[in-house]
Amino acid sequence: MIEIDREHPDYKRQKLMWRMYRDLYAGGEGFKHRAAEYLLRRQKEPLDVYSERLHRVFYENYVGSIVDWYASTLFRRQPSLQFQGGLESGQQFLAELADDCDLRGTTLSNFFRECLIDALVAGRSHILIDFPRSAAAPTNRAEEDAAGLSRAYLIRYQAEDLINWSLDERGEYEWVVLRQSVRRQPRVESPDVVEETYWYYFDKTSYRTYRRVEQENQPTSIELIAYGAHSLVRQGRVPLLTLQVSDGLWLMNKAGHLQLEHFNKSNALGWAITMGLFAMPVIYSDREWNQIVGESYYIQLGPGDKFGWTEPDGKVYQIAADNLETLKEEIYRVCYLSQASGEMEGGHAQSAASKQLDFTITEEVLRAYGAAVKDCIRRVLKAISDARADGVSISVTGLDELDISDFASELQNATDLLGLGIASPTLKRQIYQRLALKYLSDARQETKDQIAREIDAQIFN
Repeated sequence: MIEIDREHPDYKRQKLMWRMYRDLYAGGEGFKHRAAEYLLRRQKEPLDVYSERLHRVFYENYVGSIVDWYASTLFRRQPSLQFQGGLESGQQFLAELADDCDLRGTTLSNFFRECLIDALVAGRSHILIDFPRSAAAPTNRAEEDAAGLSRAYLIRYQAEDLINWSLDERGEYEWVVLRQSVRRQPRVESPDVVEETYWYYFDKTSYRTYRRVEQENQPTSIELIAYGAHSLVRQGRVPLLTLQVSDGLWLMNKAGHLQLEHFNKSNALGWAITMGLFAMPVIYSDREWNQIVGESYYIQLGPGDKFGWTEPDGKVYQIAADNLETLKEEIYRVCYLSQASGEMEGGHAQSAASKQLDFTITEEVLRAYGAAVKDCIRRVLKAISDARADGVSISVTGLDELDISDFASELQNATDLLGLGIASPTLKRQIYQRLALKYLSDARQETKDQIAREIDAQIFN
């Protein structure tokens, strides 16, 4: 029996990093619960003091907001899908898939938005293509469609779910092992909670599913519970595709340690300010001091005695505050959003024109993300179409409208281009379809397909 729980060396090296990046992105109570892993303890700091600092810990989550901003800005409008050729039923199915790609009502746009967030946080996200399984194999395509066995769907896996893999000479997966765990109560009357761990093995022709059920102090062995041919066996490929960004576009990898440094210094400053609120009295006297000091006591001073308080003069606090602001600006800068950190600096908001100029680099980064996402969507849909033998040609556009004014400028550019009088029906069709699908990006895919067919009929008939 194969050692299904074996972990790839790269996975072992990166799994702690992925956990830290997830915590930095999410923040909130989960981050506070594991704050001891991130809040540095000072040299010879008493444990009771460190424990109180952990109890008071707080986290200003800039990088999480940056990741969400990129994802929401890029998917402000849905990507446009165009289907040509092949079976009409295949085009209709792909339109339905765009509205519900995971059998849970998730649109293709929302599905890949989550994939992009995973990629910005962990560097990559994995998409599994699967089909419903049946004990009885259908004899023809009609039976397969009637039984719902040709209804492909997608499953999103995070980077840390892929624990082992092998690549062939072309850099494609030769085999993969995915692992997921879930804790559940088997029955409502059962006091026990069991942890079920599943391993999903895929190679270029087959799949195998393993399971281990663990109860407290009752270890069990791993058992094989399912096996067979998978959905892409006819294509001879592993049904797992990966959305991956380059190291330069991996935002959490660029800003994570800056965010961690900001976390430690902001908490150190907050602690120092809090301790400064409890000033200690100082008595300047030549006499031996033996009086009791407290809220219900008084002190008696001699003619030459003086009374005062110890409190900081604030210089180091200002230095720390300036350093925190520098770290914040650096977090935004390495994420290509240098203009966002000081957007309201001095109480004056930027004008729309000035902001557009400052966002030039940011827009190019967004377009790079858009290109990666569109390529992944196209590869996923093509793999599904090939598995169903629909023969549909697929193109993906959009994800490049970064401001509402872009449509007005593109409309003017299209008008100027059509005004040149180029005698090309194909060019005219592409322009009309691009403008219509961009303006109606939030419409259902079935509606957009109908509009595309009507444009074809108008131009070529």
